[in-house]
Amino acid sequence: MDKKKVLIITYYWPPAGGPGVQRWLKFVKYLPEFNVEPIIYIPENPNYPILDNSLNSEVSNDLIVLKQPIKEPYKFASLFSKKASSSISKGIIPIQKKQSIIQKLLIYIRGNFFIPDARIDWVKPSVLFLSDYISKNSIETIITTGPPHSMHLIGLKLKERLGVKWVADFRDPWTTIGYHKKLKLSKASKEKHKALEKEVLNNADKIIVTSHVTKTEFENITKKPIAVITNGYDNETVGEVLLDTKFSISHIGSLLSERNPEVLWRVLQDLIEGLDGFKDDFQLNFIGFISDNIMESIERYHLTNHVNNIGYVSHKESVVYQKKSQLLLLIEINSDETKCIIPGKLFEYMVSNRPIVSIGPKGSDVEKIIKETNTGNYFYYSDYELLKAVLINHYNAFKNNTLQSHAVGLQKYSRKNLTKQLVEFITHQ
Repeated sequence: MDKKKVLIITYYWPPAGGPGVQRWLKFVKYLPEFNVEPIIYIPENPNYPILDNSLNSEVSNDLIVLKQPIKEPYKFASLFSKKASSSISKGIIPIQKKQSIIQKLLIYIRGNFFIPDARIDWVKPSVLFLSDYISKNSIETIITTGPPHSMHLIGLKLKERLGVKWVADFRDPWTTIGYHKKLKLSKASKEKHKALEKEVLNNADKIIVTSHVTKTEFENITKKPIAVITNGYDNETVGEVLLDTKFSISHIGSLLSERNPEVLWRVLQDLIEGLDGFKDDFQLNFIGFISDNIMESIERYHLTNHVNNIGYVSHKESVVYQKKSQLLLLIEINSDETKCIIPGKLFEYMVSNRPIVSIGPKGSDVEKIIKETNTGNYFYYSDYELLKAVLINHYNAFKNNTLQSHAVGLQKYSRKNLTKQLVEFITHQ
């Protein structure tokens, strides 16, 4: 039986690092097991903000990878300010009062001259190249994954030209994502974003989202079929990992300006001052980028001497940190817009056998998943007493060598199982 060919249009692909690359790297790994032959289309010369060359080893030598050149405006922007353009390309937008004139200008240009995003100029050449390729290779289904949402505009144009079956995968929402408010969008720019979002949602044959909150949001815009297929975990082999001898609380991944859990810093300061032994045992690990204002908060709460700021590491190294840390920290901005955000690392945290301490908005998808799988505790930004009590319990368990997670029902989040769901959705008539 011939494999069904599916063309996947994505911006992020190894050697890109960070969370954006993991979802489709893992789907592509398992698709052949379900009689689907994936073909990848990516930029030839992308300006990835983070590189992780170790991920190249996960790409099969048999995989067809198509590449076309892309013009990257962030490379041009770096002529004005390398630091500012690098930060913006990572999605790191400084707090308004701390923005330099150059930063304000680059953010305004990014928001109003590149809609939906800085990869918009790749749409036209991609459509020309792929129209020919799709026709010559009998491809019936294409999948676009965003952000960047320009990938969906490629799908939109190919649908118009060829009538090919098109599935749009949203790893994050579009117009309701938190950073949109920071892009200094004019009224006309906001309306253009909403018009493009509506056009994509109503012209795609099927839509995939990563959270139930986003599904509900999109159901108000389109009647097209929408499936929730979350991110997940893969079976990572990293060898034997020994637990930290310190009472380590580790945050893995970027911790940006507004993800600043002052309630946690206050609790930790109080435990250092008031709980016997805690001061000597406690260590706060940051693996990934940490914004300056969070480090300033940590200094205000006199936690600096307990911080181990490791910086960005490869994905494989990050898995080691997950498995050896006593507790794993997951922080989300306290706003309605972030209720739908389910960081990919949550699923890796869940299979690490380490308890999760998560802080975020009430009613989020993360809260539901943590409670459903019994993988940790979820707190709101006002939960000072509750957070303090749980950390004391965790510390006592650490002293007794009994601190661990008691997870249930994780198999549904395995990458292989999620790929099966994906195939059933995209092939179902």
